[in-house]
Amino acid sequence: MQKGFTIWFTGLSGSGKSTLADYVAEEFRKRNLLVELLDGDVIRNHLSGNLKFSREDRNENVKRVGFVCQLLTRNGIIALASLISPYRESRDYNRQKIKNFVEVYVKCPLEICAARDLKGLYQKSKNGHLQGLTGVDDPYEEPLNPEVICETHQETVEQSAQKIFQVLSSLGYLKIQD
Repeated sequence: MQKGFTIWFTGLSGSGKSTLADYVAEEFRKRNLLVELLDGDVIRNHLSGNLKFSREDRNENVKRVGFVCQLLTRNGIIALASLISPYRESRDYNRQKIKNFVEVYVKCPLEICAARDLKGLYQKSKNGHLQGLTGVDDPYEEPLNPEVICETHQETVEQSAQKIFQVLSSLGYLKIQD
């Protein structure tokens, strides 16, 4: 029987959260593990479309995703949540609610995230067409004690994923296959 757990990927827009979560999910699927990927952009469209980008609404979005992760984890599914989740209070709330919770800080300097700018958000912010961008004019509160820190500006996706797998193994959530 598979053990359920949640991996919570947090970091700035463009840090590589979704890329890393997609890679990890695919590795789990190759091992025939049940996994569900909850991506921030998809969630905003389907579960939290009524929310804006105030601090309260951002926290509510993170808590909603946390609730879904809690249900999945409780039922033996691996839940991967990939959201900016800028505030510690909502991440800590989820840590308290979800029994098997692993926080992965996808750390990348703002300048590199802005250079990647996959969604054009940093350019819109620079041009004055977007306000409240996390890391620019809205704060991002770095995790204080994440289980894993992946520095995507210095590591390949494979190297970052390997760090995650090592921690999952040490916590007893995953057996590493040679």
